[in-house]
Amino acid sequence: MKEALERMAMEKKVLSAVHADLSSAARSVPLRVAPAPASTSKLGSPGKWLSRFVPPLIAFVLFIGGWELIVTLIGTPPYILPKPSDIVRAAAENYRNLTVSVATTLMEAFLGFMLSIVLGVSGAILLAMSRIIEKSVYPYAIVLQTIPIVAVAPIIVIWFGAGMNAIVIIAFLIGFFPMLSNTLIGLNSTDHNLKNLFFLYNASKFQTMWKLRLPAALPYMMAGLKISCTLAPIGAIVGEYIAGIGGGRGGLGYAVTVAAARLQTPYLFACGLAASLLGIGFYLVINRLSRLMLSSWHESEMKP
Repeated sequence: MKEALERMAMEKKVLSAVHADLSSAARSVPLRVAPAPASTSKLGSPGKWLSRFVPPLIAFVLFIGGWELIVTLIGTPPYILPKPSDIVRAAAENYRNLTVSVATTLMEAFLGFMLSIVLGVSGAILLAMSRIIEKSVYPYAIVLQTIPIVAVAPIIVIWFGAGMNAIVIIAFLIGFFPMLSNTLIGLNSTDHNLKNLFFLYNASKFQTMWKLRLPAALPYMMAGLKISCTLAPIGAIVGEYIAGIGGGRGGLGYAVTVAAARLQTPYLFACGLAASLLGIGFYLVINRLSRLMLSSWHESEMKP
């Protein structure tokens, strides 16, 4: 009888705390009047569209034009500093090789990125389920992150052999810790009142994890994805430097190595630009996914 009374008192206390939180949140959110339907398109008014895209475009044109003009006037050899037109010409002349290199690096980076998501989220869930496991294992994850990937890469090549397997493992290692760390922080940041409420309703640890802690950690997971997705192409290119396959199947890392050895500086710039665009593409996809998943309920992706 005493235990039942204590349980009822605790349930009343938790429900009162949740009600107070919801009431304060409701009072803090101002009422918004829905605006009248605008006659403009989804992109907004033409003035807003111009103010968003025109300034970066003008800066880009001025930068490229100034680069082209200054290098032409100085007469710098292309193998020292190529003009933008030289870079475009080199990319066009080596279009087939560049396309194969980008496709190879894209596949390696994607596989490493997906592996970092699966193992990073799974590891974070395992650590969050038990404080003892977290205190025992998490320091070693930090140690693994502090070791330079260049020092670990030769060992990976010895264990897995040169080629795609080793490159994917290297891309995974460089993107694993951001996923593990951000997801773990999100899982440990769940509101205690809600966890107590799940406890009062006899929810198991797995039910609490699946229905409460994982949804609450979703914004942190998206932040980890945005970091990891930009690191995956870097890890793939670093892996290609050390464990890459040459010839027609080489990735951007192998293409950069060959171009540097032959003093093909314009093509070297083209490979670097392709690697940058690859990372930007990864980020834009993840950013779009983040908006789709968070824009309806989380402040970080809500439009003002």
